[in-house]
Amino acid sequence: MGPGQIIRKLRQEQGMTLAVLAKKTGLDPGNLSRIERGELNINFVLLEKLSLSLSVSPSIFFDKKISAPKPIDFIKSFRQSAKFINQFNNKTFVIAIGGEVIKDDQFNSIAHDINLLYSMNINIILVYGIRPQIDKKLKEKNIISKLIRNLRITKKETLNEIVEINGAIRIKIEAILSSGILNSPMLNSNIKVSSGNFITARPIGVIDGIDMEFTGQIRKIDTKAISDKLTNKEIVIISPLGYSPIGDIFNLSYEQTAAHIAQSVKAEKLIYYVNSSGILNIHGELIPELTFNKAKNLIEHIENPENAPFISYNDFNILKSSLYAINNKIEKVHLINRNIDGSIIEEIFTDKGSGTILTEYSLENIRSAKESDINQIKNIIKPLEKKGILIDRVNKDINSFYVIEYDHNIIGTIALYQYAETLEVACFAIHDKYQNLGYGKKLLKFCEQKALNLNIKKLFILTTQSEHWFIENDFHLTDKKFIPDERKKIYTAERNSKYFTKRL
Repeated sequence: MGPGQIIRKLRQEQGMTLAVLAKKTGLDPGNLSRIERGELNINFVLLEKLSLSLSVSPSIFFDKKISAPKPIDFIKSFRQSAKFINQFNNKTFVIAIGGEVIKDDQFNSIAHDINLLYSMNINIILVYGIRPQIDKKLKEKNIISKLIRNLRITKKETLNEIVEINGAIRIKIEAILSSGILNSPMLNSNIKVSSGNFITARPIGVIDGIDMEFTGQIRKIDTKAISDKLTNKEIVIISPLGYSPIGDIFNLSYEQTAAHIAQSVKAEKLIYYVNSSGILNIHGELIPELTFNKAKNLIEHIENPENAPFISYNDFNILKSSLYAINNKIEKVHLINRNIDGSIIEEIFTDKGSGTILTEYSLENIRSAKESDINQIKNIIKPLEKKGILIDRVNKDINSFYVIEYDHNIIGTIALYQYAETLEVACFAIHDKYQNLGYGKKLLKFCEQKALNLNIKKLFILTTQSEHWFIENDFHLTDKKFIPDERKKIYTAERNSKYFTKRL
């Protein structure tokens, strides 16, 4: 029994709903459900939270009977990741972590993942925040700190505390990244870490009639100095502080700093660790992909992020900074869950990913198939062909095929054949990794639009095992005698396929 199964068993024994446990641990229900199903890994910090909520010892999750992944599964996953390893060689990633990551002792596991990226010849710039640490320090000193639009009014008398906290956090990060931790991926690592005065800042000024004092914004970034450090194979650490030419210190938003840094160095990716799975819809479900326009529209419709059930205030700020990055030629911004161990590895090195990815334009594309697509189409169809669910027609009918792509990878296919005033939907298949994510419905919607463009008002499909899915999508079982005459000529009676139709 794996950790997820143990969690579910304990929760059910205690009569606790998924929603209740999610609320207790600070997870969204959808994410917790994925953990229980074994689809997401969890770090020790989260295991501790779960053990407290379930009133058990954390040791209960480390069952010696838990079976290790089969070697073949590891080999398959490793092979699939090879294309990403080659793609990101000598590219630059900007990784942004909030102060919560340090406060909750989550940086050790993240450091392991950073070490892995570093070993793959990926240039790393790490931008960190210190917001919760500042809150704690000021509270201890009974200093009241006001926020305007979630930005702290930084008074001169608090600067010393902020500088002190920043220095302590930076040293801690450098120490963890520089150490060769025994029995971990950091063992024998030789990471070179560098920080410095890379940011020139100026006062942000007056917001809503209030002087923000020593809260600043970026005026200039020393891009050459950062690039020199990366060329020297150093991980560059950037704090949320900036300096003026006359020696003033300004407190910066780490979210905005990361976006500006990514723009300055023309980063391949900007990655934010967030408090949830990513951006969620109103049902609490993960939105795997957001285009610039959709994200902009989302922000514009949230008048008060504090009242938005599907996005935290901090994540709202990250979303705004992500839009800035996309608008300034950063191709991809990733929002990944800080509570999930290895989330950055899953996001970067798997087709499915783990969080929300923001791009200027959709990564999805439906197009006509080409001869060069045949092998990829066959790989999708082959498992279904072996089960007798589909008949492979791709070699002779490639011109009748369409494919759906995600990030330039073919993830599904379909063939369309016209018979008089009807359109047959055939060879309908989605790669198993992308099933139950809505791609089948998108392909079907594409077919319906194709039919309407041809002034065709009826679709049909012959299926042996997928009847329920088509019924759910408004297809109706129809007598086979109504199959178009031309199609009857090539109908294989031995397959005993059922005939379903849909009026448009």
